[in-house]
Amino acid sequence: MKYAIVFPGQGAQEVGMGRDLFESFVPSRSVFERSDEALGFSLSRIIFAGPDDELKKTEYAQPAILTMSMAVHRCLEEETGVEFAPEFVAGHSLGEYTALVASGTLSLEDGVRLVHLRGKLMQEAVPLGKGSMAAIIGLDRESVISICEEVSSLGVCQAANFNAPGQIVISGEREAVDKAVSMCKDAGAKRALPLKVSAPFHCSLMRPVADRLRESFSRCSWNRPKWPLIANVSAGLVSDVESIQEALFLQTFMPVLWSGSIELMISRGVRSFLEVGPGSVLSGLIKRISADSRCLSVNDHEGIREVIDFLKGGQYDES
Repeated sequence: MKYAIVFPGQGAQEVGMGRDLFESFVPSRSVFERSDEALGFSLSRIIFAGPDDELKKTEYAQPAILTMSMAVHRCLEEETGVEFAPEFVAGHSLGEYTALVASGTLSLEDGVRLVHLRGKLMQEAVPLGKGSMAAIIGLDRESVISICEEVSSLGVCQAANFNAPGQIVISGEREAVDKAVSMCKDAGAKRALPLKVSAPFHCSLMRPVADRLRESFSRCSWNRPKWPLIANVSAGLVSDVESIQEALFLQTFMPVLWSGSIELMISRGVRSFLEVGPGSVLSGLIKRISADSRCLSVNDHEGIREVIDFLKGGQYDES
């Protein structure tokens, strides 16, 4: 049985996420407490009590999602005794850092500190209101890239996420992105709509963030991952620490090749995916990429029971 573990990115956060795990399982509670201590403030209070506007801030959302995802992962490993043996691990954008913590490349403490810094730097990189992102649905890759190039005279506009066939996110300066949205609609996109984000991620405007982030890598302890990692920036396998650090540096300002990452795993025989962390966005994308893939979202008591059954060779309801 070949399966992969995938971890969600920013946008999956929800006030109250993980509270039931915190209250029920010692390993999960320990993850929240260790994150609070590493950051020097009560991230768990923001996660459990909000308000929503506070949790949505990039500097809190990123460590919050990593923490919640690892609370699920540690619960499965330590409380239920699950012995993971995935063919691959991967994470969408921020989720790549979670994948590295889960696979032992980074400690939980180094992971949450890195993504807190990452979120803070991203928020500060572009003045509020200057940047924008938009989702383009139902238009092919070549058309979206061509339109981004056409509007470049108005400012930065680049493809930021190749999430699934016909689902691409663009990112850049607001005027250029707005023009690209209009042109994508004219070109036949089913939908082209601005996203409610605080900064234009995965485009060249984030290059200064990448430079400063790379400086912080030296303050962390790194190990080779115990499971093969598929990198966002290449949709390819990375295994040594130097390559992993370079992949993290590049993905800050280059597009997330999520569709290609899933296609690679499928080509290597993976047919089942465990989405560990809040929400089920990645499961939906994977189903768009490969309709016959099996996906299980794991983020609460019920999900934990289902993944145990799955790993023991049982069945679960995908509805």
